[in-house]
Amino acid sequence: MLGSGGNSGFQAVNFAIQCGVRRIVLVGFDLHDENGIHWHGKHQNGLRNPTRRSLARWRCVLDAQAEPIRRMGVEVLNASPHSALTAYPKMTFADALRAAGAASAA
Repeated sequence: MLGSGGNSGFQAVNFAIQCGVRRIVLVGFDLHDENGIHWHGKHQNGLRNPTRRSLARWRCVLDAQAEPIRRMGVEVLNASPHSALTAYPKMTFADALRAAGAASAA
């Protein structure tokens, strides 16, 4: 079953799991607007920008999936330095790659 979660980041995680991926490194999952907008700046050409309410909802939905994802045997590492997500182990991108590589070698 594919779920939307309300945003493309959730959809990408969900799709990767549906395709059998067992390890995911989150990059760019800030899910806050502390600098006035998300990490990549405002969307252009008529695309809507997230509101604080939508960001809070997306955080809640994605964090709530941490335990079900773990039960499916999927490891999710958060390599987004300023992420508001709290349910996934947070580390630098380099550390996440090392952890993924070490787990692959085992």
